[in-house]
Amino acid sequence: MLTIKDIYDYIDEIAPFSLQESYDNSGLIIGNGKYGVTKALIALDVTADIAWEAVKTGAELIITHHPIIFKAVKRIDTETPLGILLANDISVISAHTNFDSAVMNDILCEKLGLTPKEPLAVENGVPIGYICETDKEYTAKEIAQLIKTALGNKVVRYNDFTDNDVRSEEREKITRIAVCSGSGGSFLPEVISKNCGAFITGDVKHDVFIDGHNAGIRIFDAGHFHTENIFCDYMRKTLSEKFPETEFTVAKNNRDILNYEF
Repeated sequence: MLTIKDIYDYIDEIAPFSLQESYDNSGLIIGNGKYGVTKALIALDVTADIAWEAVKTGAELIITHHPIIFKAVKRIDTETPLGILLANDISVISAHTNFDSAVMNDILCEKLGLTPKEPLAVENGVPIGYICETDKEYTAKEIAQLIKTALGNKVVRYNDFTDNDVRSEEREKITRIAVCSGSGGSFLPEVISKNCGAFITGDVKHDVFIDGHNAGIRIFDAGHFHTENIFCDYMRKTLSEKFPETEFTVAKNNRDILNYEF
């Protein structure tokens, strides 16, 4: 029977766990490598709904991007996701910043139809995000629509120049686009220094929008969920091809938990 260690080792080939940041907690978080796996769920996060889905469907393992244990745990409530999984002997492997470094932004650029030209930044010898160049001159609105179509967003927050702005003539001249999945606002200085016209990321704070706007950059907040949920289909396809004897499915309850009023 396929074991958790077999799956762990293959994920380690795709996105070496050694690449994770020092603050991270990727790897086998719950369980033992000797346990067998016939059914696994894949999700961005472990919510209570997903934990109960694993119990009801008989999944022995959940594979996530975000670790279920990130900070020190001093007590466990059996009705929390962690408690539910422990009480029902369900294991968890998480591939977080190691996956970000090795694979995530390549997938994101591919989904957006953008071709990486150079790293946005390099941390600990590992590229973080990409700078992409396009032959087409995009408007900010066209990039927003591109994101919605590619990633399934209901909402994309972005800034643009008004007709009264002295830079309004530049609004249709975006050909150099920075991309960073998840929460990439801290990389705005690199985006500015590398002369990008746009920056696609998630979790953008107000001050980052202001600083980017003042620097003449259109910033697109495509959401943490939507810029990283691409992890799930990638893992399902990759693991299913490698281990066809085991059922890998994206959890039905893997969803953007936020509601949007228009």
